[in-house]
Amino acid sequence: MEVSFIKMHGIGNDFIIMDFYSRALPEDLNFDEVAKKLCDRHFGIGADGLILILPSEIYDLRMRIFNSDGSEAQMCGNGIRCFAKFAYENTLIRKNKFSVETLAGEIIPELIFDEQKTGSVKGIRVDMGKPHLMKKDIPMIGNPDRQVINETISLENGQYFRVTCVSMGNPHCIIFTEDVESFPVTEIGPVMENHHLFPEKTNVEFVQPLNDHEIKLRVWERGVGETMACGTGASAAVVAGVLNKRIKNRAVVYLKGGNLKIEWTNDEHVYMTGPAEAAFSGIVSI
Repeated sequence: MEVSFIKMHGIGNDFIIMDFYSRALPEDLNFDEVAKKLCDRHFGIGADGLILILPSEIYDLRMRIFNSDGSEAQMCGNGIRCFAKFAYENTLIRKNKFSVETLAGEIIPELIFDEQKTGSVKGIRVDMGKPHLMKKDIPMIGNPDRQVINETISLENGQYFRVTCVSMGNPHCIIFTEDVESFPVTEIGPVMENHHLFPEKTNVEFVQPLNDHEIKLRVWERGVGETMACGTGASAAVVAGVLNKRIKNRAVVYLKGGNLKIEWTNDEHVYMTGPAEAAFSGIVSI
């Protein structure tokens, strides 16, 4: 069957968006295989993930996201911004603040408009919910009711790292470094992603604090590899920075693809603000 799509990105983290709100979702399609095929950068459209827009029985809309390796992710911060902008600009939703059903629970994006450019969407602020710190919520092997803050994880080759682990609806393992540009992200990232302590694997963030309100970040995404940006990763990195007294609770996060503003506020929720842009659209057979 032929399906329309739009290619979008949130500061370089790119996605294929398909609207199955306006048309029925085919029951016989295996979307993990579809994602692998379409996200291939040599033989497909090319993307970090495939996002489906769906109706929800309990919230305004529903999002499903598949990584480029075919695995289904609980949530994606850059993806939800692209999702929200597409839904509004294609009149799937008429509100500037609405609820989205994800595998991580309810996520609430709020559109920010550029009043000088005929009310176009210039950014999206997303309520990412409360971070979860207990091992059982990340999840991690071990005492389910313990937190992992600046603890040591050893690798099979004898290396070890001090890590802080956070769930933003999906698992994150944060490592602080003095020079993130020279850090061997592509070497350590996949080893940590597949570490036996993480039964569902993990995203890995490598963080260099610049001062108490700015950090540089590189991200190794579970099921994808190193990406230009990661919204849940940026959120988790700021939470870890606050817990380790490295930064304050409002920070600018500098990623390869651009910047995100992250706030961990008094209501204990994390708020992420950043852009989303369309690259191109088309029709593809799936």
